[in-house]
Amino acid sequence: MNVKITCFLPCRKGSQRIANKNIRPFSNYQYGLLEIKLNQLAKVQEIDEIILSTNDEEIINYASTLDISNLIVDVRDDRLCSNQTSTDELIEYAGKIVQEGHILWTHVTSPFITEEVYTKAIAEYAAGLKAHYDSLMTVSTINGFIWNEGGPVNYDYTNEKWPRTQTISPLYEINSGIFLASTNVYHERKDRIGDRPLFYETSTIESLDIDWEEDWKIAEAIMNQVYNEELKIR
Repeated sequence: MNVKITCFLPCRKGSQRIANKNIRPFSNYQYGLLEIKLNQLAKVQEIDEIILSTNDEEIINYASTLDISNLIVDVRDDRLCSNQTSTDELIEYAGKIVQEGHILWTHVTSPFITEEVYTKAIAEYAAGLKAHYDSLMTVSTINGFIWNEGGPVNYDYTNEKWPRTQTISPLYEINSGIFLASTNVYHERKDRIGDRPLFYETSTIESLDIDWEEDWKIAEAIMNQVYNEELKIR
């Protein structure tokens, strides 16, 4: 893309479910998920700036030691870093500090959204803008039997009680790995996606979002056994 892409990486201090999860040691990484994510983002040539938005002094101190030329540390007010801060408030904030171009919103808790995934997603987004899409978000595809209290959601039980899962129309779960949209979407819609988002499907491993201690253990095992040893992503 020939327009500016700014990555917005929110990393507030504290966590309700996993203590200090942004910078807690993870696998072979002393500074954990944040170290992994900044290493990945720094390799994406299409990203012009990386805004690390935080109120955590430990994160700020670590970031100051890094030789990443396009890294900008945004010291966010504690008022916008509490458990009560809504995502809508943070979206409005991101739209205020990034005034032009496009915003790639991502999280350290998606360690398997690698530089290759970011690069491909940006290319898909650029192509999508030339079609009828106005934004992009990563999704996990669900092809199973999905029910609510009223019965099946994604297939007709009266027609066939147990169809082959391959024939079921898929549903898509937003996995929060990547949101990509222009600053116009942020300013006009007060949102990180437009009204015509492109679904960028990610694999089961890529989609893993670390939200609970169980997620941490699973992700660390994958990083230890698959990525560090076989793919050598570091």
